[in-house]
Amino acid sequence: MSNDKHSRLNKFEKRRKNTKAISIFLLVGAFLLIVLLGIWFFGGGNDETEDNTTSNGGKESSDFLITEQEDEEETDENASDNDSEHNDSNRENSESEENEEENQEDENREIEPAEPSDDNVAQAYTGNWEPIGTEQEGPHTTDFNTGSQDRIEIKRAASVATGINEDDMIEWWVENGGDQRVIATVSHRDEPDVYRVFLSWVDNEGWQPTKVEILIENDKIR
Repeated sequence: MSNDKHSRLNKFEKRRKNTKAISIFLLVGAFLLIVLLGIWFFGGGNDETEDNTTSNGGKESSDFLITEQEDEEETDENASDNDSEHNDSNRENSESEENEEENQEDENREIEPAEPSDDNVAQAYTGNWEPIGTEQEGPHTTDFNTGSQDRIEIKRAASVATGINEDDMIEWWVENGGDQRVIATVSHRDEPDVYRVFLSWVDNEGWQPTKVEILIENDKIR
């Protein structure tokens, strides 16, 4: 009877030790599992998420910058094209208006043949030119000096009579043509025709062209 009781105690003690060992292993396994899960969730998972976020964020940011830069370049190109078209349109309108004004002036200018003053004249004509206006006041005495107000206004009147732009005009000679009269020999810097322009002074109104002669040769070249 005593041996049976002792045997049962040994079996119970052995079973208890085995159960305790199993419990310890289970606890250790559970702890390790929790540690691994924690590392995976809070360590590796964040790194991966962070890497993906950084990678995707960098890509999105780069794509945004590239798109924005392309949009700005397209905007600049469109603005440049619009400015160019606008400038071209303005230039064409300006040229059209100038041509219309010139044509209107030509239509309003009545040209008639005139008597040549000498044998060096290929063609002579008169027109219904008006005095060009003046900044001079009081009694008038012609000042033939270069740069004088008379010379400035004589050149302007010659431009009106010949159609030569003042900036393109060469004044070969300006001489006394009588009482309050002058004769200006001029030409275009890029054209061969030489003009002799007769002008008369009108008080308070300025120089008025009265006749234009186109010369056969320039007789004022010295």
